[in-house]
Amino acid sequence: MIQFLKYVKGYLRIRVKGFSPERFMNLCSNRGILLWDIQKDGEVYEMCISLNGFLQLRPIARKTQTKAVVLERYGLPFLAPKLLKRKVFVLGLFLAVGFWIWSSMYIWRIELTGNYQITRDVFDTFLEEQGVSIGMRQDGLDIQELEKRIRRQFPLVTWASARLTGTSLKIDIKENDTPAQTEEPARAGGTDLVAEFEGTVVSIIVRNGTPKVSIGDTVEKGTVLVDGKIPIYNEDATVREYRYVEADADIVLEHAASFSRRLPFDYVKKVYTGREKQSHYLRVGNREWKLPSGQPFFVYDSLTRESRPLLFEKLSIPIFWGSRTCREYQDVEFVYTAEEAKTLLTGQFITFLTSLEEKGVQIIEKNVKIETGSTAWVLRGELLVREKAGEKTATAPPGDGELETDEQ
Repeated sequence: MIQFLKYVKGYLRIRVKGFSPERFMNLCSNRGILLWDIQKDGEVYEMCISLNGFLQLRPIARKTQTKAVVLERYGLPFLAPKLLKRKVFVLGLFLAVGFWIWSSMYIWRIELTGNYQITRDVFDTFLEEQGVSIGMRQDGLDIQELEKRIRRQFPLVTWASARLTGTSLKIDIKENDTPAQTEEPARAGGTDLVAEFEGTVVSIIVRNGTPKVSIGDTVEKGTVLVDGKIPIYNEDATVREYRYVEADADIVLEHAASFSRRLPFDYVKKVYTGREKQSHYLRVGNREWKLPSGQPFFVYDSLTRESRPLLFEKLSIPIFWGSRTCREYQDVEFVYTAEEAKTLLTGQFITFLTSLEEKGVQIIEKNVKIETGSTAWVLRGELLVREKAGEKTATAPPGDGELETDEQ
C-alpha cells in the first residue's frame, strides 16, 4: 500500500555528491524529508526521494555544498503528461475498458453438459422459446425459473443446474438412464419359425418347439420350419392337448443368391483450373458482413477458414473473422477403360461379399462375369450360400381333428 501511495504521488532516484553528503542526509532527516533505498558508490550516494521532498532540497544542498542529480523519475505525475500527448492511445484505452465492462453484462456463450438422449438442437430450440439466447443481458435471466422450466419441459431430466460464469451460461443436466420397461403383449399362443427364402435344410438344432423339416428337405418361402405347438399324448398315443411355446432353433438353409452392378462407360470428374478468389467477412453472432470481393466463378468450390481474436475468445464474445477461397473447376467427361471398369466392379463385389460374411453367411460357390452392355459395363454374380433362417410368426391354431387347449 505504501509503495502504491509513493507511485501516485511520484518520486525520484537521485545521486548526491559534493563536500558533505552525510551531513546532507542528516539535515534531510531533521527537516522530515524521507529518503529510502540509500546506496553508496565511493564518495557518491544514490537514494530515492519523494517529489515534494526534492523541491525542498535547494537550501540543504547550498548549506552542505552538495549537488543532487536526478537519475530516474517514477510515478503517476510523470506518466500522465506522456499519456496526454498520445490522445489516440488514451481514447483507445478508455474505449477498450468501456467495451470490456459493457460486454461483461451480456451472455456470449451457452454451454450444455450431461445431455445424451436430448439433442443439442432440441435444447437450443427450447431455450429460444424461453427467450434465452446469445447476446441477451445477464440481468434479464432468471436462473431458478429456467431450471424449473427445463425439468417441466423434459421429463427425462431428473436434475438441472444453471449458473453464470463470466459471460458464459453453463447448464448441467442429468438424464434418467434407467431403461424404460416395456411390457411385451401377451401372446394367445406360441410362435413358429418359418423360412424367409427358398432353400435346402443343411443343419437344424431345435431347442424349443416341434421340428417340421429335417436335413436334406427343400423348403419354399413361408414354410414352417419349427412349430410352436408341442403335442402331449395320451397312453393310447392320441393327442390329448397342445402346449404353446416360443419356437427356438438354429436352422441353416443352402440357397442361391445373385449380385449385379452396372457401371456407365463415361463419367464426369471435377478438374480444377487453378484460378482462385479470396473474400473476407466479419461475423457477429448469426449476422455476417462480407467485404467487397467481386463475383465468384460460375462453377466453384469454396473453402472457409474462420478464427476468433484472442481478446474476444477470452471474453466468450461470438465475434469471428474469416476468409473464403473460391476455386474454379470444370466438369470434364472421362471414359472408363476395361481395366478400370474391372477394378471398380470387382471392388464393389468384394464389398458385397464382406457384408455377407459379417452377417454370418457362408459362401460355398461363386461365379462372376463382367459383360459389356450397350451403355455400361455389367457385373453379374451367382452365389451358393448357407445362411441362418427362421422368422418368428404367430402359431397357427390346431386344424380339424386336433385338440385346442390353453397354454400351460
